[in-house]
Amino acid sequence: MCGISGIISKKNESISRSEIEEMNHLIMHRGPDSGAVFLGSNFALGHRRLKIIDLSDNANQPMIYMNKYTITYNGEIYNYIELREVLQKFGYSFSTGSDTEVILAAYDHYGFDCVTKFNGMWAFALFDKENEIIFCSRDRFGVKPFYYTELHDKFVFGSELKQLLKYQSRKEANISIVIDYLIANMDDHTNETFFLNINKLEQSHSLIYNLKNHSYSISKYYNIKIDSEISKLNETDSINLYKTTLIDSIKLRLRSDVKVGTCLSGGLDSSSIATLASEIYQKNSSHKFAAVTAKSMEKATDESHFAQKVAQNANLEWHTTLPSEYDFRNNIDKIILVQEEPFGSPAVFMQYKVFEKAKEIGCVVMLDGQGGDETLLGYERYYPAYLVSLGKWDRVRNFFSSARNSRLSQKELFLYYLYFVYPSIRLKYLHKKFSFILKDYFNLINKDIICESSKSYYDLVMLQRLELLKFQLPHLLKYEDRNSMHHSIESRLPFIDYRLVETALSINNRFKIKDGWTKYLLRKAIEEVVPDEITWRKNKLGFNAPEKTWLSDINELMIKQITQSELLARISKKEKIIKNFDKMDLRTQWRLFNVAKWEEVFNVRID
Repeated sequence: MCGISGIISKKNESISRSEIEEMNHLIMHRGPDSGAVFLGSNFALGHRRLKIIDLSDNANQPMIYMNKYTITYNGEIYNYIELREVLQKFGYSFSTGSDTEVILAAYDHYGFDCVTKFNGMWAFALFDKENEIIFCSRDRFGVKPFYYTELHDKFVFGSELKQLLKYQSRKEANISIVIDYLIANMDDHTNETFFLNINKLEQSHSLIYNLKNHSYSISKYYNIKIDSEISKLNETDSINLYKTTLIDSIKLRLRSDVKVGTCLSGGLDSSSIATLASEIYQKNSSHKFAAVTAKSMEKATDESHFAQKVAQNANLEWHTTLPSEYDFRNNIDKIILVQEEPFGSPAVFMQYKVFEKAKEIGCVVMLDGQGGDETLLGYERYYPAYLVSLGKWDRVRNFFSSARNSRLSQKELFLYYLYFVYPSIRLKYLHKKFSFILKDYFNLINKDIICESSKSYYDLVMLQRLELLKFQLPHLLKYEDRNSMHHSIESRLPFIDYRLVETALSINNRFKIKDGWTKYLLRKAIEEVVPDEITWRKNKLGFNAPEKTWLSDINELMIKQITQSELLARISKKEKIIKNFDKMDLRTQWRLFNVAKWEEVFNVRID
């Protein structure tokens, strides 16, 4: 797990060592173990390394292979051992035990299609000397970031926005993205960022840059495959297939030459991973498997007692952290610098503290549960799509069971149905709720995305695809990457092994939610090894922050920050915001403050 940097001169001039090293230095936290650069005739590549597999210096990057290829790479290819064995049969030899060298050999053998052979997470730039191109790629679900910007004389890319911001003389807000975030709580649904003229390579895409004529092309190499044969399986076979695939995904993600642990909230996803991983880990180690939990100050949002039960049941080495309102208040600027863009809620700080604790106890690799909800219909807002997929009488029966086996009342479930299925109702509600946004700016909201979301509620698999690729998972992965890598921790996510994703989406919809129980497949798969009070929990929190306590503590700060914001003054009736601020829900308060604070921290301007 590492950080990458790259600069290409469109004028075919050499890039100075100091320039690429300065860019590389900005992401030292991503790779504190070593750093180096490679200088080409009209480009430069930089790399910061966090040692995970093959801890020797021989595995340092940028790595040169066969005197033809040079790579700077961030990520892990979990099936590198199996892939290396295949390549050895084709005559390839290896001088390191690293997965990096396997990528290079795979590129030599398979060309651009090599990425379809990888099971893992990655963002890399590979210089092909003979063809005078730089082949860039990002993993299937975008676990690892790849940002780029075009200047009049350069093409620049890297792992974090701060590397590219140094090339922006004026940091301008991308207003359309700001509006989508403020009003619809969407922030990673396109290839654009909150900063104008800085984009990201989307997940499942590759970028090929021609160093001779300075053109480049972007193409998609992967689509989630649905196996119709899996959908024909009965309930028992479906559960067994899912469980077997999940266990194999965890096994692959335990491959490491450094200490591995896991994030444990006490929810279904993290508890499943912690329990299954602990059993596998302790078969090959004399030490307990480590887990870290963030406790909430508020009883209503604290689920650490569930995490404790899991830790006892799975014989974990359990560690906790208890972030206070003082911690939150004094780290607001830091967490915004770390995240680089506005984020959904203060819960991101809870995750930040989990990785901080992981670093304290020496866990360099941490498993986490991102992707479980999206692949197994875990959020309560998925109920409408589930109900729509049923026949008339099943729909009525499951409406009542869904209300009974979740936190939603029958009224709330009905309102969820109206809000998510009918875009006109959703837009009217948002217009009323955000009446303080000036009309011309409110109209910038991405209505097509909202309509696409509503349409997907008539097709569960389409909904899952969109949640994985546009609406939900992308920003969760961004938060995860920034929080983990700031503390020099590699985060691995078993639920989004592409094989497990395809299995989950292919399984008959009747087993994803059953009798109102979300994530029914997972509950049944782990019910024999995880305590029932965890397996059959109705409430879902997941490192939920004590938002009421924290935001009450900084209420005056939030109002002051919003008052000073030039950006909010441009797009809204600021006096209306201030007048009604205390009547707003906490998430709306947070988003307004977050934008204003981000504007200050990054010195963002608006034309």
